[in-house]
Amino acid sequence: MKIRDFARLEWKQFSRSSYFQKGLAIKILLGLGALYFMAMALFVGVGVLYGLEKAFPGQDAFQVLNNYLIYYVLGDLALRYFLQQLPVMNIKPLLMLPIKRSVVIRYLLLKTNLSFFNFLPILFFVPIAGVLLYKSYDVLGTLTWLVSFICIGFSINYANFLINKTKLYFFVILGIVALLLTLNHFEIIDIASYFGAAFYAIYTDLYWVIIPIVVLVFLFKVNYRFIRQHFYTDGAIVEKSSDIKTYNLSFLDRFGSLSLFLKNDVRLILRNARPKQVMLTSFFFLFYGLIFYTQDMYTDMPAILAFASMFVTGGFLLTFGQLVPSWDSEYYKLMMSQNIPYRQYLESKLYLMISATVISLILSTPYLFFGWDIYAMILAGASFNIGLNSFITLYGGALNRVPVELNQKAKAFSNTNGFSPTQLLISLPKILGPMLIFYIPYKFISFDAGLIALGLSGVVGLLLKNVFLNKIEKIYQKGKYKTIAAFDEKK
Repeated sequence: MKIRDFARLEWKQFSRSSYFQKGLAIKILLGLGALYFMAMALFVGVGVLYGLEKAFPGQDAFQVLNNYLIYYVLGDLALRYFLQQLPVMNIKPLLMLPIKRSVVIRYLLLKTNLSFFNFLPILFFVPIAGVLLYKSYDVLGTLTWLVSFICIGFSINYANFLINKTKLYFFVILGIVALLLTLNHFEIIDIASYFGAAFYAIYTDLYWVIIPIVVLVFLFKVNYRFIRQHFYTDGAIVEKSSDIKTYNLSFLDRFGSLSLFLKNDVRLILRNARPKQVMLTSFFFLFYGLIFYTQDMYTDMPAILAFASMFVTGGFLLTFGQLVPSWDSEYYKLMMSQNIPYRQYLESKLYLMISATVISLILSTPYLFFGWDIYAMILAGASFNIGLNSFITLYGGALNRVPVELNQKAKAFSNTNGFSPTQLLISLPKILGPMLIFYIPYKFISFDAGLIALGLSGVVGLLLKNVFLNKIEKIYQKGKYKTIAAFDEKK
């Protein structure tokens, strides 16, 4: 069996799946996003040397670029760790067939090279090499430098594979990165100039290209050896057993009949991989304001600040909430066969999102450092999230019928399991809503009027809670059996 046969089998598995049309739509949307970032990589690659010439007049822009490439390498490694989705294969049937393991392992490793994250460096460095040749730099030196950084890009790919598969390599690479940054911080060595000279030496002394090539081959062999050691039937089939953790959630009993649903949701988050990843993602939303509040350019764009303020406290609502009821897809049919009021089910999700928003608001108090106006905007954004955004999110859940695998081990930031194009449409009022509610009074009255309007929008939403929940409940009831049928489909 050859490598192309594996590719053909995977295509048949994808195209014959009952989930083909939905999966295809998601991949088309992601493909359009990938094309955008590829175009941006080309654009930056073409213009970076010209930009450095203006920023550092009198210096060789190519040498300046090499001084900063170490930060590119470290950033690429961090980006891949958080975002790159590693390819998977169902190897259990293959282990029972007369197929050489070496062929399967090589295919799995070579498949990682087709990642979107491997095309970005190529699209970035090839235009740079083209500009260098246009500026009459040495042809052989430029091409050698280009080959070296393509090898470095693929080396980062295989390093990411290792640190995702075992903690040993994760802590080894993390330790090396931490050591370099520490030495740079205390000015023991200047990693920018040190590695800049090393990268530029590849251009001037061509024999240094052997180092990136050797590193690439070494990491490929280490990955091959690691997979080979775990490539056996028992290891693929037998799962490690672990003790079931119990949690004392008696403090939720105060919610009466809703406590049962709230306890189930808390246990779901604490016991499963995917909800834990979403929780981690929602925590990082607290730092979203640092992108905007620290930049002077946004001080004259308060509508953008209103958008950022909504995100600071809306992390859990936007990540966990958008996948209601998909979180319960694995047992949704059983749950719907019980005598469970839909209203209580929806209210429990609502209270969970409101509680998370309040906790995020408390954790965001350090933003007082930026002034009362900024924190008042965060308060108004939290009010919008509680009173309106939570209901918009619940309504969007009624239209989201994509199942979620609770223990799917995937990147929280790149996992599309549970994603549907409908979420993109529902996200528009979440994003544009606070901006419009704030901007109109701000434009015609004052800044404080915009804050008051944004805050009161949440209060009005809470006053209309029963009206909103009644309408949302009817939508869930109407699509109940379509949702059950959709959750039975598997990718």
